[in-house]
Amino acid sequence: MKRRIWNRIWKEFGLWSLAVRPGIIVLLLVILMRITGGIQSWEWMLLDAMLRLRPLEKPDERVVIVGIDEKDIEWVKQYPIPDQKIVELLTKLETYKPLAIGLDIFKNVPVEPGGEQLAQILRANSNIIGIEKILPPGETSPPQSLPSERVGFVDLPNDEDSKNRRYLLYTPNPKNINEDKYSLALRLVTKYLNAQGIEPQTGKNDPNTIRFRGIELPRITHNFGGYVRADDGGLSILMNFRNSDQPFNIVSLRDIINGQVDAELLRDRIVLVGNRNMSAGDIFYTSALSNLNLSGQIYGIDYHAHVISQILSSVIDSRTMLHSWGEFGEYTWIFVWGFLSIVIGRLTQSAQANLLTVSVAAFCLFSCGYMMLWVWGVWIPVAPSFLILAVNGVGLSAFYQHDKFLRSQINERQNTIQNTFTVIHNGPLQTLAYGLKHLRAQDVPYEQLVGQFEKLDREIREIGEFLKLEALTTEESLRLGSGLILELNRPLHDLLYEVYSSTLERQEFENFKTLKVKIRNFDPIDDKYLTIEDKRGICLFLEEALCNVGKHAQGVKRVQASGVYSANKYNLWIKDNGLGIKSKVENKGTKHFKILAKQLGGEFRRESVSPCGTICKLSWKPMK
Repeated sequence: MKRRIWNRIWKEFGLWSLAVRPGIIVLLLVILMRITGGIQSWEWMLLDAMLRLRPLEKPDERVVIVGIDEKDIEWVKQYPIPDQKIVELLTKLETYKPLAIGLDIFKNVPVEPGGEQLAQILRANSNIIGIEKILPPGETSPPQSLPSERVGFVDLPNDEDSKNRRYLLYTPNPKNINEDKYSLALRLVTKYLNAQGIEPQTGKNDPNTIRFRGIELPRITHNFGGYVRADDGGLSILMNFRNSDQPFNIVSLRDIINGQVDAELLRDRIVLVGNRNMSAGDIFYTSALSNLNLSGQIYGIDYHAHVISQILSSVIDSRTMLHSWGEFGEYTWIFVWGFLSIVIGRLTQSAQANLLTVSVAAFCLFSCGYMMLWVWGVWIPVAPSFLILAVNGVGLSAFYQHDKFLRSQINERQNTIQNTFTVIHNGPLQTLAYGLKHLRAQDVPYEQLVGQFEKLDREIREIGEFLKLEALTTEESLRLGSGLILELNRPLHDLLYEVYSSTLERQEFENFKTLKVKIRNFDPIDDKYLTIEDKRGICLFLEEALCNVGKHAQGVKRVQASGVYSANKYNLWIKDNGLGIKSKVENKGTKHFKILAKQLGGEFRRESVSPCGTICKLSWKPMK
């Protein structure tokens, strides 16, 4: 039994080693694709999908947008909006006492009338922050009336798929390496937090970032999450949009000027003033928000508002900022899913079970990525793990099933060849040997010899017909040398009785004619652990052992065939009192019996007994 178990383990190990290699190759190829940026767009897509599926959040009332829309343009009857109207807007806003105002409109060139008045109001109110563009192409200077500490840049770098997922908070001045430039959002956030006594500090874990009240802003590094070779100059953060149907209060220019706004809506708030119309061209794209149209368009002023809300919510409300594990953690995660997919591919034994298991694993993988992003703000590598799971989980299962099919075909062919040889050996060859023996001795009448060869002709034809029938049907059967066909689905002890009776009735074995005592006894056995091929081999063992008695046990008077279950073993033996073994040469039948014993995890022995005779014994331990 131990040998049988070890044989199965060794075969299983061979299968594992055979398929682990292509599985590891797939794993390494996916990792190589990720390192070279081949999966970057898939990771962005899944990130957007998971952000979009998050539960809705409350609006952030700390940020108010004064959006100049199409109706404002119709109301003013001029575009760009003249400086005089901007002066009216800012003057009215200041009466509501907002904490900070971000003027997201380029005012480096006066738009008459009102240019000088605008310059005066910008100089007079220290809570107004103007804008500039510092990155090519299209650099734009800030209003000359504003000092540099009251100017923030509004450059929004986009990814290769034209979607915006990052925000640049500060960066070295491209024209002056000794000067840093700060974004509009960072200027406004700093002013808001300073009013609450919270000062920006250098990060502890990452000295290249900033922190507010112990909260460090996770910086997008060279290889951050799904990004590959990202530009990590300056400080960029990953956008954690506020998922809401209306994340911020939005009012129009005409509402402010006409005094149709509740003062409490704007008091001590961050107010962003900018265009929310298609004419300005201040349009960006994202797939991370569920409340946008199909094109995913978002106004630039709304984008800045999301950044401001993101940082304030993190510092004040403990809302998570998006970050990643780092390369070691990410590739460890990918390796875990790579080997898990190999295990799934090996253990699922059918296409239906494989697809179900892979589907469940894919759902669990996506759920892990979603929960990590939603609850802890961690962007983990879901896309490469998905790809490995799909290729290895499904592909290796198909490989195993194909390998299993090929092995079964080979085994079936080998079994057919072996069984055909055994049937021929125990049937027609015995008849032929009997006829040749008496032909040489010329000790039987001619007609009797003719009858033997006619019987040989019938046996050969019957074997041919049986093999044809067996090839066309799924019925499990065995043809004995006597011509008897056994259905192997029956209990083993019944089959052994039929093999015994049918074989001893064969007339071509002269030694059977001298038998005086025939003993048979086959104990029932729980044969659910035996395969059809096991039962076929056991029946053929009994038949050939009895045939050997008929051929070689000269002077035999007594034969005993027994199957006894004792000491957790089933012992099947055939014992006679003939002349015993004359030759120590191992014939083909003995070799076949040893192979059968190995398959059963048991043992075979054939030896002489005292004072005369031979015992042929096959024993095995039924598996439980």
